[in-house]
Order: sequence, then C-alpha cells, then structure tokens
Amino acid sequence: MSLNKKTWKVLLVSLAAAVSFSMLAGCGNKDSEKAVATYKGGTITEKEFNLDTRVMKFLSPEQAQYLEIDMFKESILKQEVAFEHLAGQASEEAKKAAEKEVDTQIDTIKGQLGDKYKSTLKDQDLSESDLRTYMQRVLTVYQDMLLKVTDEQVKSQYEATKADYIVATLRHVLVGLTDSAGKERTDADALKRAQEAKARLEGGADFAAVAKEYSDDPGSKDTGGEYKDKPLANYVAEFKAAAQTLPLNKISDPIKTSFGYHVMKVEARKDTTFDTLTAEQLKAVKNSAASASLETFLEKNLDSLEIKINLPKSSAAPAESGATATPAPGADTPAATEVPAATEAAK
Repeated sequence: MSLNKKTWKVLLVSLAAAVSFSMLAGCGNKDSEKAVATYKGGTITEKEFNLDTRVMKFLSPEQAQYLEIDMFKESILKQEVAFEHLAGQASEEAKKAAEKEVDTQIDTIKGQLGDKYKSTLKDQDLSESDLRTYMQRVLTVYQDMLLKVTDEQVKSQYEATKADYIVATLRHVLVGLTDSAGKERTDADALKRAQEAKARLEGGADFAAVAKEYSDDPGSKDTGGEYKDKPLANYVAEFKAAAQTLPLNKISDPIKTSFGYHVMKVEARKDTTFDTLTAEQLKAVKNSAASASLETFLEKNLDSLEIKINLPKSSAAPAESGATATPAPGADTPAATEVPAATEAAK
C-alpha cells in the first residue's frame, strides 16, 4: 500500500495516542534562524522543527522512518503551523487545564518507560523541559477545543459513533501470526489453524477447551475465550464490525485483523442509549467531539493561514509498504483484540 492521504491520517492518529494530536514548535530567537515555514502571523524555524521531530521520535520511535519522507514532513509542518496559530488564540482556562494534563502525561510516560525514561530522552537529545514545552502547546489547543464543545456536538458525535457503545459478551479464539511461544506463522498456516478451531466448535466442542488449545490471546485463552460486557469501542475495526453484526451464538468464519485470525461467538449484545451513558462514557464522547473539531480545522482551515513551506529535501526515498498505527513507546501490550490505549487527552 502506498503512503496516501489516508495513511498519513493513520500515522498522525497513532502519534496522537501518545499526547494528543501532532506537532508544535518551541520558543527561540527566530530572527537568527532559517525559517522552514512562514504563515500569517509567524514562522517555524528549522531548529524548532528539528526539535519537534526529536520529540516525535521519542514518543513513537516506530514511526521514525516516516519523518524522513518529504510528503509526511510537510504534512506535519503544516499542522505545526496550525497548532501555533490555535495555541495563540486559546483561553487562559485552556492553558491552565493543559498544565495539569501535562503533569499527568509526563507521569504516564515515566511509568511506561521506567528506568529508561532519562536515557530515552538523552538518545533524542531532549530534556524534560523540551517535552513539557511541546506537550503544553499541543494540550492547550486540545483543551481549548474541548471547552468549546457544545451539548449539541456531543449528541451528534454520539450518533456518529454509537456502535462503539454497544456492550457485548463474546468468546473468541485468536490464531496469531506469532504463536504463544513467539514463533512466527505464515498467513496460510494461521488461517488453516483458525479453520480447524472453527470446525471443532461447530462440531460441538467446548469453547473453553478449544480456546485453551488454539488461542494465542493472553487476555482470554485461560478464561474460556470470553470478554464479558465490553463496549465494542475496545476492539479493532474488523473485530468490532463482526461483534456488531454476527447473529447471536453463531460461530463466525475466521476474521482477519492485524493480530491474526479470530473465530468468534457473540453471546449477548445490548445498545447503550445516550441517556444511559455513564459519566466516563459521556466524557469520552465529548473528547471525541473535540478531536473531530480539531481534525475539521486541520482539513478545512489551513489555507486561511497562507502557509509557505521551505523544507530542505530529504535523501530518503518514500517507503512503498503500508504503515499501521502503533502504541506509544513502553506501553503495555494490549489484549490481542483491543485497540492500544490512548492517553487521557486523546480519548
């Protein structure tokens, strides 16, 4: 798969999972430095952009290769301009809320990296102050968007995403492309093993016994393959779609996701109406509405900033392989069906 517009969005969202969305410049003496972007109201210097690139690599080293691709770098730089512009317009309330969130984010990253936190910063020639400056600007924009979300936007966002709040009890067997011992399988071998598991289940075998023998999901293989009363938002897209539509108590065909092949049985499924959302779920919907507003600005309002890019060309050739979203560095491995958890600001 080529690196098309959709791929950029996936990459940006995966990076957003570490601290929220995209890039911001630091402070400095811009008059004495080369500008790589100018816009209505300011500039981004090469030094600032390089600093942000290092922060990005710190937060998501799996994506570092894409920072050498000119098209991706230009997209990030344009977003950096947007964030500088939006941060300058943010309210004092948003700035104060962002300060508190920065502390939470830093604590989360320290918890993920443990003893490697300082050395990982050093590897990218970063200080914690650099990280805090970056996060303060980004989260100021995000908090400002959050404060502006209306009740009508929350309801509209719920309607657009209400499938995420369906609660289901299901069982599944995951045949991974890597087995429980860490040995790789070919796609064909994984599919064949998943079909064997399906045949066993359709023949009347106990689901728990089949899961224990065949499943590579550490989160469920020893509990009968069961995920009980979980919102569908917990799951990756292909798994979620099957859980939403599969007839109750029917054994599915193998469902392919980035984790491998799943054989599923949905035992119960219940809609969650807007008026029965929990406080936590309402918060998630509101956060999602704020994120949607931010994406809308990035998609529709960049031209109004009259951005001019002057990035030096990279020597790296664009990669031809596809890219997938990845969790922040040091994040715990999620259950094999679950979406990697974002930080609080990005939920």
